[in-house]
Amino acid sequence: MDQTRTPHPPLPETGAVRLTGFAHGGGCACKIPPGELEDAVRGLTGQTGAGVLVGLDDGDDAAAVLVREDLAVLSTADFFTPVVDDAYDWGRIAAANALSDVYAMGGRPVMAINLVGWPREVLPMELLTEVLRGGLAVASEAGCPVIGGHSIDDPEPKYGMAVTGVADPARLLRNDAAAPGLPLTLTKPIGVGLLNNRHKATGEVFAEAVATMTRLNRDGAEAALAAGARAATDVTGFGLLGHLHKMCRASGVGAVLDRAAVPLVEGAQEALRDGFVSGGTRRNLDWVRPHLRAAAGVPEEDLLLLADAQTSGGLLVVGELPGYPVVGHTVAGSGIEVR
Repeated sequence: MDQTRTPHPPLPETGAVRLTGFAHGGGCACKIPPGELEDAVRGLTGQTGAGVLVGLDDGDDAAAVLVREDLAVLSTADFFTPVVDDAYDWGRIAAANALSDVYAMGGRPVMAINLVGWPREVLPMELLTEVLRGGLAVASEAGCPVIGGHSIDDPEPKYGMAVTGVADPARLLRNDAAAPGLPLTLTKPIGVGLLNNRHKATGEVFAEAVATMTRLNRDGAEAALAAGARAATDVTGFGLLGHLHKMCRASGVGAVLDRAAVPLVEGAQEALRDGFVSGGTRRNLDWVRPHLRAAAGVPEEDLLLLADAQTSGGLLVVGELPGYPVVGHTVAGSGIEVR
């Protein structure tokens, strides 16, 4: 590695490369802000031909096209900059995150291809091998072969996957199908954005955060389908509040969120207290705030936590799923009330 080409420091204990030091942001926190993104794709909406079941109109998790009366094909792509310093774990997290979009639609992933940007003159290719090995490990757990991909020489490392899935078109989980008066269930704790930001700043490793980010959303999706759920989304870069807002807006409903019922990753509250809030999280809250009503006594810090930019977060399902916490409910009307 040519150390004259980069100022990024190694880990002092091991001398290992700190991958997060090569990224301007980490994981899904480096997404383009939701308002800007919606403006950019506005002219692409309204495509309804050629069997399109789910397109860009409501910002759902994956595209869905009807190819047979009983078969929908799902397509999605997701990639991001390093969220942790361990290359293998970054690959695992990125793969779980990419596969999640298919699970969020009630589908099953059947094929993936790698998407890579790599500063080949700065970072050793052996590190890239570890990233790809991690991605393959999680995809193999999902029963999804990884067969090909595309790479570019990029000054900032990036990794993810384009994933193809299949689903029963009559049982799609959509973000425009929520009805009022139903529970809201969350299948993973939040707060990994805060811990990832702390990890980037300090090098501290948070095992529980890595464990939740590498866990597939397969079980949650299967539970949602078994419960007869119709609406769901996964919670990633726009935070719990952002993704809930998108689902409520698309469905024409409102929601009440019980902040005390929302599960947190161990250490997230302390990271919030110590100020490890990403710029993406603050932009999430700014975007949702016009549609937000906070009850008396709800502090700004709690709203920031609920807007925390997640990477490979859980599913937010309209309906009650056995074994998962109910964090609120949908209501007639619009907007989100936080209690």
